[in-house]
Amino acid sequence: MTQRVLTTESGAPVADNQNSATAGAGGPILLQDGHLLEKLARFNRERIPERVVHARGSGAYGYFEVTDDVTGLTRADFLSEVGRRTETFIRFSTVADSLGGADAVRDPRGFALKFYTNEGNYDLVGNNTPVFFIKDPIKFPDFIHSQKRDPFTGRQEADNVWDFWANSPEATHQITWLMGDRGIPASYRHMNGFGSHTYQWTNAAGEAFFVKYHFKTNQGVRSLSAGQGAELVGKDANSHQTDLLQAIERGMNPSWTLYVQLMPTAEAADYRFNPFDVTKVWPHADYPLQRVGRLVLDRNPDNVFAEVEQAAFSPNNFVPGIGPSPDKMLQGRLFAYADAQRYRLGINHTQLPVNAPRTATVDNYGRDGLHATRYGARHDKNYEPNSHAGPAQTDAAHSAPLAVHGWTGTHEAPAHSKDDDFFQAGELYRLMSDDEKGRLIANIAGGLSQVTRDDVIEKNLAHFHAADAEYGKRVEEAVRTLREE
Repeated sequence: MTQRVLTTESGAPVADNQNSATAGAGGPILLQDGHLLEKLARFNRERIPERVVHARGSGAYGYFEVTDDVTGLTRADFLSEVGRRTETFIRFSTVADSLGGADAVRDPRGFALKFYTNEGNYDLVGNNTPVFFIKDPIKFPDFIHSQKRDPFTGRQEADNVWDFWANSPEATHQITWLMGDRGIPASYRHMNGFGSHTYQWTNAAGEAFFVKYHFKTNQGVRSLSAGQGAELVGKDANSHQTDLLQAIERGMNPSWTLYVQLMPTAEAADYRFNPFDVTKVWPHADYPLQRVGRLVLDRNPDNVFAEVEQAAFSPNNFVPGIGPSPDKMLQGRLFAYADAQRYRLGINHTQLPVNAPRTATVDNYGRDGLHATRYGARHDKNYEPNSHAGPAQTDAAHSAPLAVHGWTGTHEAPAHSKDDDFFQAGELYRLMSDDEKGRLIANIAGGLSQVTRDDVIEKNLAHFHAADAEYGKRVEEAVRTLREE
């Protein structure tokens, strides 16, 4: 086998990679050693800003296969034919911790999926829970600040976490999910994924539906208790990464079945819950799950940094037949996600291999910027409209328009008959078995009992009482017992 030649970044062969050039055998290093300077300078710049949230993640490639005819519901091309396969890339992640955090911790999990479709990349950026802590993006920076490290102590503080939740009663439903049995997935393979938000599907006739996505794991849901999670963190902080990597390498390709809930747009205004409130679910009795297809992961990335760390997702990456809803949190994410990637990776991050479309052609008037690798053909113009046969708009909207009415300003969402912050949290609690309820109470009390301010504890207890009288009473008793020990 021919020996590969080590080169500099400019392609010149390297004569010596073990010794720096010096002024004599024992002399100081010379500025003329270009290879040394280049090597050190590159090393200093190997890290990019980590994600503010979802910093710790794992990824894999695979495909999505349509198993059921949904052409009457959406004109999205990649969903247009039973048996149609589309290449995908997924990134799983924890939310609150840094890049160096552990996998088996109590935290929501990101479930971000990129479909490389013929009509461009479609990004579905969700979580492993169907709901979220807040409903308005103006609260998101404050929420994340409360969950991250305190600026004085440098630690995640129970006081900050529960203080924010005490003053954000809409978080009660998600807290009940997070502190329940599914709060620590056994692995990424053994958890469900959700689009969480409400989106819009539009069919070829222009008929629109609001839609929620549910990816049900075919491996079965498996979770860890708090004790099991702590033990696993001590053994392998990278447990979920290890599991996903090894499963795919062994050919045990994990898969999920995609179901959707669909609501005709005309039913949204009078539904008993605000259908665009991400702190709420649509009960399956109202809108049953309809099967769409299956997601299979069958290939690991060759380089974690290049493909997982540099993977960029934006909920604003839609394709014809799929669009947004008036969900306020989703509307905020339409800006925030792409903007975060422009900061982390630069304006041309969409040209990186993991982010670039596979089968769709990119043809626009964007030019230049840091790390630009894509340019138009020779003599192409960089403006539009023009008289030189450049790319032109299609005049075909991706999705149906959303109704807008009333005066501009800051508004709360219109009230629906069951629109409070506690009803669905109570419903979830009442669905649990006695054993599940016991573990939920223990998890909540374990965190809340660490809070030093009595008023913060009392506000949180009031939320659980409002959700369900038994729920609140048991949490209150458990917190009191732990604080008296």
